[in-house]
This record gives sequence, structure tokens and C-alpha cells, in this order.
Amino acid sequence: MRKDKKQVIGDDISDEQIKLFLAVEPADATPPSLHKLVKAYRGLRDHDFERFLGFFVEAGYDLNAKDADGNDFIALIQDQRNAEPYIQAVKAARG
Repeated sequence: MRKDKKQVIGDDISDEQIKLFLAVEPADATPPSLHKLVKAYRGLRDHDFERFLGFFVEAGYDLNAKDADGNDFIALIQDQRNAEPYIQAVKAARG
């Protein structure tokens, strides 16, 4: 039996779809800026994440936000296997 929908991988994501990651809010005490970065990291490919960072900074969010333990975005993801392009994108956006 055939599936009625085929999985599509690699399609372009619109700016509006990327901006949806700016709307996510934390359910706990995590700073909103840090929460948005982590959600975008988990949900976007690296080149889409770079686009997200432009919207993120434009909206006035903090690239240096830290959690209660003093960890910023880079500290939270640095030990993950595919994190390097995301880390480089954040460093570039920080200037």
C-alpha cells in the first residue's frame, strides 16, 4: 500500500516559517532569548539557522543570554556532534 504523502527533505523554508521560532516561549525560567536559540537549533538546518539569527538580532533578542547555571547557547550545544556550524553562525552574528 502506498503512502499518500511522500517525505520531502531539503525544501526551502520561507522567512515566515523561520520567524515562527521567534514566537516560542519557555515553559520554565529559561531566558526567552536562550530558549528561542535552542528551539531554532533543534528545528532548523544550519543555513536556515543562519537566516534565523538575522531575524533574531533584528527583533532585539540577546545572543549572549545565559541559563541559571551561567551557560550560554554555545556552552549548551558545544558537545553535540553537529553543533559546529551553528556555533560558528552565532559567533559570526555576535561580531
